[in-house]
Amino acid sequence: MVAEPRAEEEKSMSEIVDLTAAERRMQGALDSVRREFSTIRTGRANPAILDRIEVEVYGSRMPLRSVANVNVPEPRLLTVTPFDPGTIKAIERAIEQADIGLNPQNDGKIIRLPIPELTEERRKQLIRLARQYAEEGRVSVRNVRRDEMRDLHELMKMGEISEDDERRAEAELQQMTDQCAKRIDAALTDKEAELLEV
Repeated sequence: MVAEPRAEEEKSMSEIVDLTAAERRMQGALDSVRREFSTIRTGRANPAILDRIEVEVYGSRMPLRSVANVNVPEPRLLTVTPFDPGTIKAIERAIEQADIGLNPQNDGKIIRLPIPELTEERRKQLIRLARQYAEEGRVSVRNVRRDEMRDLHELMKMGEISEDDERRAEAELQQMTDQCAKRIDAALTDKEAELLEV
């Protein structure tokens, strides 16, 4: 008889101290940092640098990839082929206004975007930007940890979990935080190496 309540108690403990939501939020922060990194232009053609661009067509703003096909025919060239040739001017205007450092060349059917060499100064600016994105990601991860630790402390104060359970959950949470921060640092190191590549 005594074993049954303990089993129920343990079950409810694992349901109460569920860190999968925290892990999901931390993974979301890491994914966000990686997405931001993909939009930083390097010396090579990468279609992801156009992901943030929205085009004013058909009376509304639409993502560039919804109105055109983006290809990489050469390592230092992107091509943008509109699905509707009538939208080519709007696409060209949106690329120019996006201020991504590319000069669109429109031949009436396709927009070519040659990727210029990065200057040393521009490389340093982009590395600073990448570091800023990484720090924002680390802050997001730490905020998730802070929120979860506050929730754990509240559960302990209400008597729903013991101090030992709280300590174990906090240790697990700290480990998840450290692992996520290491992954952000590794992604930053890769991006910096890519930016310094000549």
